Amino acid sequence: MTKLVQWLCGLALLGTAWATLALDPLGLHLPLPCQQVLWPFPVYLLVAFGCYSLATIGYRLATFNDCEAAAKELQEQIREARADLSRQGLKF
Repeated sequence: MTKLVQWLCGLALLGTAWATLALDPLGLHLPLPCQQVLWPFPVYLLVAFGCYSLATIGYRLATFNDCEAAAKELQEQIREARADLSRQGLKF
């Protein structure tokens, strides 16, 4: 199961639960304070998801590893490519 399918299943489950409680098709008759919290709940979830996304991106940026060996290898490949292109007549 891909991450997209997992997220969509979770959203469908939460959406169904929210619609069942907010629209009250089963006649549960929730107290007024619960109804007042329930209606803006999708907006709360969206804000929480945004905060989670920003925190995850910030953490991944903060712990990003430098690859010194790969950088040197890439610089060497660039030098080789420039030398090869110079031999073929391209001027830099």
